[in-house]
Amino acid sequence: MSDKRNNSRKRRRIALSFGAGENTGRRAFTEDISPLGLFIKTANVCNPNTIVKIELLIDEEPIVFEARVMWAKRVPQNLFHLVKKSGMGVRIIRFHNGRERYMSLCEIS
Repeated sequence: MSDKRNNSRKRRRIALSFGAGENTGRRAFTEDISPLGLFIKTANVCNPNTIVKIELLIDEEPIVFEARVMWAKRVPQNLFHLVKKSGMGVRIIRFHNGRERYMSLCEIS
C-alpha cells in the first residue's frame, strides 16, 4: 500500500492543550506537524470527526486553531509509551491567531 501523505511533515515536539468545545484542559505533545495538520501523542483521544480546539504553547502567546480529528488510536494508559503511534491525527480547519508563526514552524530547513 502506498503512502498517500505528502512529505512535508516536520518532526517537532511542541507542548499543547486541547479539547472539544471550549474545554482545552487536556495536555499533550505534537509528534509531527505539517501545513495541513498534525499528530498529537496522547492517551486521551477524541473520536474521529470531532472538532477540537488546540493551543500550541509557544512563547508568551499561544497559537490557537480548530481542527478535525481524522483518525485516532486508543492505547491503554500502561502501554502508552510502548506503542509508536498512540494518539490522533488532526486536520486544521481555521486559525484563531498565530497562523504565520505556525507556518514558519512547518518550514523545512
